[in-house]
Amino acid sequence: MQKYTPLSFEINLSPDGFVFDVQSLMAALMGLQDLRDARGLRYALVTVVVFVILAKLSGEDFLRGIAQWVKERQPALIKVLGLAQAQAPHYTTYGRILGHAVDVDQLEKIVSAFFAALPGAGRSILVNIDGKTLRGTLSAGQTHGVHLLAVYLPGEGLVLAQVEVTRKENEIPATPRVLAMVDLRGKIVTTDALLTQRKIAVQIVEAGGDYVLPVKENQPQLLSDIQTLFAGESCVKGFSPATKDFRQAEKTEKGHGRIEKRTLTVSEELNGYDGWPYAAQVFKLVREFKQVNTGQMTQEVVYGITSLTRHEANAARLLEITRAHWGIESGLHYRRDVTLHEDRGRVRQGHGAHAMAVINNVVLGLFARLGYTNVAEARRHFAAHFNEATNLVFRAQT
Repeated sequence: MQKYTPLSFEINLSPDGFVFDVQSLMAALMGLQDLRDARGLRYALVTVVVFVILAKLSGEDFLRGIAQWVKERQPALIKVLGLAQAQAPHYTTYGRILGHAVDVDQLEKIVSAFFAALPGAGRSILVNIDGKTLRGTLSAGQTHGVHLLAVYLPGEGLVLAQVEVTRKENEIPATPRVLAMVDLRGKIVTTDALLTQRKIAVQIVEAGGDYVLPVKENQPQLLSDIQTLFAGESCVKGFSPATKDFRQAEKTEKGHGRIEKRTLTVSEELNGYDGWPYAAQVFKLVREFKQVNTGQMTQEVVYGITSLTRHEANAARLLEITRAHWGIESGLHYRRDVTLHEDRGRVRQGHGAHAMAVINNVVLGLFARLGYTNVAEARRHFAAHFNEATNLVFRAQT
């Protein structure tokens, strides 16, 4: 006889049920498959995931704190989730469920599809790709923890897709997988130098996008060619250097106790010379930093290549694009690490750390949709306004 598997919301459900919008995050999460055996379940998978999301929205980051937050709000949670009995999971239960009951690949797809379907989502052009190791998954003596590679829209604060980099690979073979999950038409993709690879460049352009890639020592011939181009010529007396097509833009900003001047020079002269796929321009970016209090000067030089033509992106536009790549560090990784305390988490069972990282992306994505730039401030607000927090989960986002 075939084993009966209850629906994700059927466990401990009040006969009166509860109400949520069909285009809400709650409705999307209903599609999660529960990987546990159906016998003896006390907590529906979707209920536990929603508990974690609501607690995260309200400022809790660790399993003990999440468990206490849920316990202290049982009457309100019973009402909003239509629960038949007051049940508050032990903090260890959250770790087991996130680690073993959640299919993290399915959760990634559900969350990505939910945000992609929101009104106006995905309209920004710039896309960042970068990876992050969850340091809380590194045990003593280990060098490899859970490492996630994300595709991020810095202009909207949304993670379009995310995959786990396995222990037997690095980000290079994982990148084609995560790129294949995203509609790249009309997008400009930026990465770090490790992902400046010919196959990745081809995949981006042939999927309808463009790339802006830094060039470092992992592409030695290309780096040498670009350095030689921008190095200038030494001429004997009486002769002038050859005319170059160099175009330049610069910008100076002051903040955090220093003055930063960025100067970008771009050229088309290597087109067709180095054989790099779909290359249209190369550039040299010089960053000069001055500490205001000491006057100390430092300089950094970065080279790069892009499939964007001079008509699609002049020097000033490329200067903006290279600056925007750091959006994934400040808008996603920093917030997950520092504000949401992701690296201090100790969810190590199964895929629990990965599942918690997806939930962190959900929280940041919801805040971004509401226009919050200060995540800590947003969490304090929702900690004091329970109904507004539940509306983010149970109501359709406009």
